[in-house]
Amino acid sequence: MPIFAPMLSNTIMYEALLNKDATYEGSFIAAVKTTGIFCRPTCTARKPKPENVEFFPSVKEAMLNGYRPCKVCTPLQNPGQTPEQIQQLLKELQNDATLKIKDYDLVKRGLEPSFVRRWFLKNHTMTFQAFQRIFRINAALKKLQQGESVTATAFDSGYESLSGFSDSFKNVLGISPGKSLHKTILDLARIDTPLGPMFACATKKGICLLEFTDRKMLETEFKTIKKKLNADIIYGVNPHLDLLKLELDDYFKGTLQNFTVPLDLLGTEFQILVWHELLSIPYGTTRSYMKQAIQLNKASAIRAIAQANGMNKISIVVPCHRVIGSNGQLTGYGGGIWRKKWLLEMESKLK
Repeated sequence: MPIFAPMLSNTIMYEALLNKDATYEGSFIAAVKTTGIFCRPTCTARKPKPENVEFFPSVKEAMLNGYRPCKVCTPLQNPGQTPEQIQQLLKELQNDATLKIKDYDLVKRGLEPSFVRRWFLKNHTMTFQAFQRIFRINAALKKLQQGESVTATAFDSGYESLSGFSDSFKNVLGISPGKSLHKTILDLARIDTPLGPMFACATKKGICLLEFTDRKMLETEFKTIKKKLNADIIYGVNPHLDLLKLELDDYFKGTLQNFTVPLDLLGTEFQILVWHELLSIPYGTTRSYMKQAIQLNKASAIRAIAQANGMNKISIVVPCHRVIGSNGQLTGYGGGIWRKKWLLEMESKLK
């Protein structure tokens, strides 16, 4: 388990850096003043002198202080990434939502049940068993809405009785299976990226939310979407989410510049107008708020346009990170200025 960085002295962290001590991974970031590069504790590059190193608790602080990520140890590579064995569990559930993977099954897969439980509680605020239950009920709802009978759906979903299926259905969705034909569900997924994990939501029309999991306004955005669509947001499979994952992966690899995944923009008429204008900003370029206002023939509404940008719920795909101040300075970004800087630098190099 990583040691909490503020409890470490510079001497201890420098010693860990020299020894490439893996137990300190996640505890600190080492930045080299003479090169402007920051590294993981385990970096294999040549070690700097102690006086040329300063330490930060995270990559965010290092980037805010003007340092660039090391190409040897790639400290930005998938922070908070889903462990490979957990990824495999999620793939199994996506392929067959009726699975009931118990602790015994986890042990057979070489997984410690307590580790799986802690990971799901931390990243999904629920146990793995609860996650499986929600996934199963979401799949069952889709079958019901496609015309399958309650009885067939119950047994196809792995339930041994109609009463057990009904109770589980009510616990998750708050209604009985027979009254769920017009129930609206937004499918939710957690997606790993080089800048940290993101949550994505999709309707039948397309992606309606893509935000970093540490965004302060995320809970408010969830509530806004649920209220607007009178819907529940639960984990599930959605073809738009599958395409989004593929395209995000290609985007971060530098092989995709224009997303094709369908979008379901949820906002006021003015907000949607502004977001469509964001979609017109070419990859690898930036546009000032003033230029954006001129493009919209609303030069007097810069502040309102800036607010609409801030209300964009689909990060990266709707590229509000490409809007900067008239003086060329980076301005506010829901995912953090350090991420905005990283995205713009990546795009400018690959365009």
